[in-house]
Amino acid sequence: MDETLLPMKRLFRQRAHCNPWSDHSFDYPLKPSETNWAELFEINRGSEVRVINVDIGCGYGGLLIRLANEFPEEYSVGMEIRLKVSDYVQEKIRALRKMHPGQYMNATCIRTNAMKFLVNYFAKGQLQRLFFLYPDPHFKKGKHKWRIITKQLLDMYAYVLATGGRIYAASDVPELAGWMHDCMEAHPLFRKICYVQLKTAFVQATDDAKPASDALQIVTDVLPGTIQNQVEFEAISEKDKLIKILAFGCTEEAMKASREGRGTAIIIFERV
Repeated sequence: MDETLLPMKRLFRQRAHCNPWSDHSFDYPLKPSETNWAELFEINRGSEVRVINVDIGCGYGGLLIRLANEFPEEYSVGMEIRLKVSDYVQEKIRALRKMHPGQYMNATCIRTNAMKFLVNYFAKGQLQRLFFLYPDPHFKKGKHKWRIITKQLLDMYAYVLATGGRIYAASDVPELAGWMHDCMEAHPLFRKICYVQLKTAFVQATDDAKPASDALQIVTDVLPGTIQNQVEFEAISEKDKLIKILAFGCTEEAMKASREGRGTAIIIFERV
């Protein structure tokens, strides 16, 4: 019997970032009702699929796989603009489905440009969670318009998020973290849930690892409203388990930041 193996990441390597305004060729639905979710999730036609979690720029799928496990009754989609990277995630999900029959049927990855085509896939108020983890900082001032969180793009994110839906953002670049925070705080359709600044992202060795909560080193003198201590962190994490999942690291970018000793900011805002 053939043994199913996970794809080798080294065969799918690509540049870390991609120009979102380049003239890529994408197939996309003209409107959300035309999206063939049954085909994308590889499930029976006629099955009802309503996606509520979307990871924008999902990279190699670390968070997407985690969402599939943490929320088995919810459908999650990763959107990735890079061809080889999206191919890797799709191959990994297919392999996991073969290795664990009946599991990971609630996750898929789409190669697309979410900055342009998000509303082609999702209806008004459909989503509960949008993730933006370790996005390209686009340091040059002239390229700030390429950043994944801007005032204009927040209008679109507010459109697809349900009332009470949340944006989860993370970055190991302080300037970008401050930018994302300030953009969301200034937007009338979002309110801040929390801002957590960690000295170094704590990365789990395995999904089953149970790291001690005091492994987190919280920095307090960042922005008004920053989580001030471990007690505050634990209190808000009890209300939303994703906060601790992000703090303990679930993506390749989080692991890299931890290895290189860079702190991570976690920013969460809610649609009002």
